[in-house]
Parts: sequence; structure tokens; C-alpha cells
Amino acid sequence: MKAIEPTGRDMVAPTAETSRLLGELRELIRAARRRVATAVNAEQTLLYWYIGRRLLQEDLAGGRAEYGRRILVTLSQQLVVEFGAGFSYSALTRMVRFAEQFPDEEVVSALARQLGWSHFLALLPIKDPLAREFYAEMCHIERWTVRALRQNIGSLLYERTALSRNPETVIQSELAALRAGETGSPDVVFRDPYILDFLGLQGAFSEKDMEAAILREMERFLLELGSGFSFVARQKRMSIGKDDFYLDLLF
Repeated sequence: MKAIEPTGRDMVAPTAETSRLLGELRELIRAARRRVATAVNAEQTLLYWYIGRRLLQEDLAGGRAEYGRRILVTLSQQLVVEFGAGFSYSALTRMVRFAEQFPDEEVVSALARQLGWSHFLALLPIKDPLAREFYAEMCHIERWTVRALRQNIGSLLYERTALSRNPETVIQSELAALRAGETGSPDVVFRDPYILDFLGLQGAFSEKDMEAAILREMERFLLELGSGFSFVARQKRMSIGKDDFYLDLLF
């Protein structure tokens, strides 16, 4: 039996019921696409890790650097022909470094659910293993974009936390707690110094100047969401009896 496609004459005016149903279907489709994209990214990251681990098993570096380089060149040339530019010589060397710096398959598998390959590429240049693990776990927990991750690395976030001043065993314990989904100590949060360059303050400034600059940035962001949606006013005067009070921010 041949299906009959509806024509324009079959269309009916949208009702509240059809609008609600349409909204639910849209969300189902979008959620499924997000899951597919997440699964694809995770599989790609794990593939690169498996390739890097397999190449590490060949000991292409230790004492045979030139031999290892020639092997990687040969492999990359063939893989590029068959599978594309994503398997170039430089790409294979990054995969090896990836498996070398993240040797635990379970850790990589867990991180890959939130972090894409671009996140790991931003982490690879970090020489301190504890700093690298800190950024990876914080990126996983707070769902940083690649841009946010690079900004935090560039601003030396780890070095500015109280955590980085602790003995290595304490740092490892804190990172293990983060990995297990536990709440970290205040040392993970508190920073010294704080980087406030985005406020545009120059030279010496007062606490009042800093407060005004912070509120200005918050106001700009909230207004972008739409006036009346979440932000009403700054320094809103409220008269109660004979007294006037001013609210820093009114939502």
C-alpha cells in the first residue's frame, strides 16, 4: 500500500496541543543528536589513545629515535592515503604523547565523555603531570570549552590555587577526590592572586572602584540575556517609610 503524502490543503492551524507536541519532538531530536555527537567524540578520542598506546608498545623512541621516526613516517603516509589527513606524522606523534601522558584507560574513558580531542591537545604541552591532571579534572567537572581551558592554562590557574602549594601527596589525594566526584577542599577554589585584567582597571584603585567594575561586567552580561528577563536595575532605590535604600542589583 502506497503512502499518500499530505498536501498543503491537509495542513491545519497550529493549536496549543500541537505546539506542545512539536516542542517535545524537537527536544527529543536535539537530545538524540547531542548524545550521538558526544558518543562520536568519545570514540574518536579513545581511538587516538589506542593508536598512541599501540605505537608506544613498539618502543619507537627509546634508543632508536631515528628508526622510530622513519617507522612513523611510513605508517602515516599509508594511513593518510586510506583514512585522511587526521593520521599525519605530527598527528601520530601527538597520539603517542597522549597515551604517554594519560596512561590509565579508565581515566581517559571517563574524561572523554566531556572532553573532546581538542581539549586533550590543549593539555599535552603542560609539563607538570599534577597541573595537567588538575586542568583535565576541572575541565571535566566544570565543562569548560576549549577556549576556556586555554584561557585558564594561560592565566596559570593551577599555579594560583592554594592546592598547588601543598605537598605532592596532598595534591594527588585532592585530585583523586575530584575524579571520584567528591567535593574538593577550599584549596582547589581559592586563588592568589586573582586575575582581574578584564575589568580594565589601571594603576591604583579602591575597593569601591573594583566593586563598580565587577558590577558593570555582571550588568553587561545580564542585559545581554534580555532586559526584564533576569536583570531589572542596578543601584535601585527602594523607599521604605522615610528611609531610602539602594540595591546593588535587582533581579
